[in-house]
Amino acid sequence: MRSTRRRTRALTATAAVVAALLAPVAVSAANRAGEGAAAPAAPSPEPAGAECRTAVEGSEVVAYCHNPYPTTDLVQLHTECVRWWDVDADGEAAVVQPGRTVRLEGRCWKEVGAAWVSHRVS
Repeated sequence: MRSTRRRTRALTATAAVVAALLAPVAVSAANRAGEGAAAPAAPSPEPAGAECRTAVEGSEVVAYCHNPYPTTDLVQLHTECVRWWDVDADGEAAVVQPGRTVRLEGRCWKEVGAAWVSHRVS
């Protein structure tokens, strides 16, 4: 009789532990299933913005930006210098019309640490 009670308690405890462990998994799966059905697909934005290629040679930076899209893009070259006393620079913003290419230039007195181009599509 004792062994039957022990088995029953052990099986009940095991079932409770398994249910507690599987509950979060079931809730997560239900949330994922509900999200996919209820959420409408967001419209994809039209491609825009110039494609820029940046080259660093010594202390000089040159970037060429070409805009293949029908919207105008405003690009700006940013140069970060390695030396603490060398001034980081943000170049003048340039308008890139559709189908056009612009050249951006920047420099440091010594080494260039990083260079990148920022965009503002209009």
